[in-house]
Amino acid sequence: MKALHQRLQLYLEGSDAYIFVPIGESVNVQSLTIDRATGEMLLNPPNTSVSPTAQRSGRPVYGILGMIALSMSEYVIIITGREPRGRIAGQDVYRATDFDMLPLNPNISVQHPPHPVEGHLLALLRSHLYGGVFLFSYGWDLTRRLQLQWEHREHDANKASWEVADDRFFWNRFLQTRLIDANAKQDLGAFILPVLYGTFDIRPAFVQGRHMQLALISRRSRFRAGTRYFRRGVDNEGHVANFNETEQILLVEAQNSAAAPRSADEFAAQLSFVQIRGSVPVFWAEVNTLRYKPDLQIMDLEDTPEVMKMHLLEQVSLYGDQTLVNLVNNKGHEMPVKEAYERYIAQINLPQVRYEYFDFHNECKNMRWDRISVLIDKVQDDLVRQSYFHVNAAESQPHKLQSGTVRTNCMDNLDRTNVVQAALAKWTLNQQLISLGILSPGGSIDEYPALSADFREMWADHADAIAKAYGGSGALKSDFTRTAQRTTKGLLEDGVKGAVRYLKNNYFDGARQDAFDLVTGTWIPRKNPSSSLFLVTDSRPLLTRSMPAIASFSVFMICAGLTLPRTSEYSLIYYFLLWVILLTVAAVYMVVNGIDFVSWPKLIPPTDIIYYNGPGFRSARHGMGLSGGKDVKAGLGKTTKWLNGGRLRRGTVSVEDGEIKKRLD
Repeated sequence: MKALHQRLQLYLEGSDAYIFVPIGESVNVQSLTIDRATGEMLLNPPNTSVSPTAQRSGRPVYGILGMIALSMSEYVIIITGREPRGRIAGQDVYRATDFDMLPLNPNISVQHPPHPVEGHLLALLRSHLYGGVFLFSYGWDLTRRLQLQWEHREHDANKASWEVADDRFFWNRFLQTRLIDANAKQDLGAFILPVLYGTFDIRPAFVQGRHMQLALISRRSRFRAGTRYFRRGVDNEGHVANFNETEQILLVEAQNSAAAPRSADEFAAQLSFVQIRGSVPVFWAEVNTLRYKPDLQIMDLEDTPEVMKMHLLEQVSLYGDQTLVNLVNNKGHEMPVKEAYERYIAQINLPQVRYEYFDFHNECKNMRWDRISVLIDKVQDDLVRQSYFHVNAAESQPHKLQSGTVRTNCMDNLDRTNVVQAALAKWTLNQQLISLGILSPGGSIDEYPALSADFREMWADHADAIAKAYGGSGALKSDFTRTAQRTTKGLLEDGVKGAVRYLKNNYFDGARQDAFDLVTGTWIPRKNPSSSLFLVTDSRPLLTRSMPAIASFSVFMICAGLTLPRTSEYSLIYYFLLWVILLTVAAVYMVVNGIDFVSWPKLIPPTDIIYYNGPGFRSARHGMGLSGGKDVKAGLGKTTKWLNGGRLRRGTVSVEDGEIKKRLD
């Protein structure tokens, strides 16, 4: 892989151009000029000097994240802060911690945007950059698993980092579009830095006289990216929500090595085990209504089998045979999702895909977490057959190749999924250490407290990061992952996390989803900010907007009334009666019209899902007014006008005539 520039010096040539000069490299290195009037990028000849009138920026630049066009200007996004997260294969891995946005339009100030729409879009961009975990390395491809890098090592030798990156996990691929397009005429590869949204952790270990490193990497797909309730299921291209590839890497030194590893060449063996997770690949959603459990919506569309097949065949082509582990409950609220999944899996009947159901909550009830061994017994033959990647430094061919993956899901692909994936990773790690002769047959990492504790901490931190990115809080059941025990304290912490998720999912995730759609290019801003005023205005009816204020003021007056002096037992009865009635009316109104008080995405509102009326399953139609959403056409014409700025949208799901059918079979 060609080298990337690790540090740049930024110069501002008045209002004409930005100049990025690589520093700390050879004298023949080429600088990059971005013209502010046209956005054109020019790679300067070697040794081109910067104009003496150019102003030197005092901030370091650790990479160009990309460019994005908002309503009034394009912006160059640069990384101005980084922190080391570890070192793997002789290369440092960093997390981006600070950013700067450089407007091409000289009349635009990032700190004081001239239009509220531009300010809103900048705020979305800023919140996404500072709210995510963005990882990068200048010399090691974080986006591809170890086996894939080994298989393409000769082919990739003379290619730029962005050319070999896995397109699914190249998070800033859309932001780098302008640089990649300009690369067709000049070699800008050293300036195009791929960034991963995910996790990275690596820790040293010492077992039976062998030095080793254990690493854990998760890679989040940029396709169908978003938040818990606003991105569920599958889209028409076969991409599923919350898709993550998780790779556990074991690097082992030679037996006679006496020092800690310092470079990739010192490792006698490199091993890798990959798992994937993703939403149930059917068209389904959960509609927020301010209730703790949203309304479950499953849409039986004609192309569901084809789309599911498309998704699974893509996984087969990328990873090999698939073992689908489904952890969704087989009763209650989640049961229809399980039934839909199984119905379509049986219908498409792919030979390289095996489905395995595990009733997690029933099998592991009463804190019987050891019962996960039942699932491992069921998939053990698949784990042995699919194997893992293992290459020895002294051999020209790999000792083993991983020929398939386990795809695990629950409803959110967070908590139950992580417990199961950690258990499968632990089982595989034991097998790897046994095959290397480090553990005796039947041995376990539990016999080595330091390694076992590091393993649990890595998987718990990994779970928390994925859960925060998708669900808004740390992972549930993480006490079991960290300590191998389910505790009362863990249950209380899970209660707090559940409350945090409820608040964020109902009141804050709309803006977070907008930020995802903006950064990944799912929604493109119009050049005229006036056409996007719906982003900064609240077009709900005045009565609807006033209800939270009425409820809050009524609570305040009731509390104030409790402190007022009384002349008799009945002196304040009418006072309290008034405010209690107002509070009750406001509360009932908000419950009956719950969807009007949810923080919905504004860029791509899920109108078609909320008011879907075609074949499928709907658990209820809460929060949709007194009619319960029965008058769909009227609802689309009136109720949702505020939701989409008065413009009805048709997305991946079309509204069809017909009644919602509850499945009883």
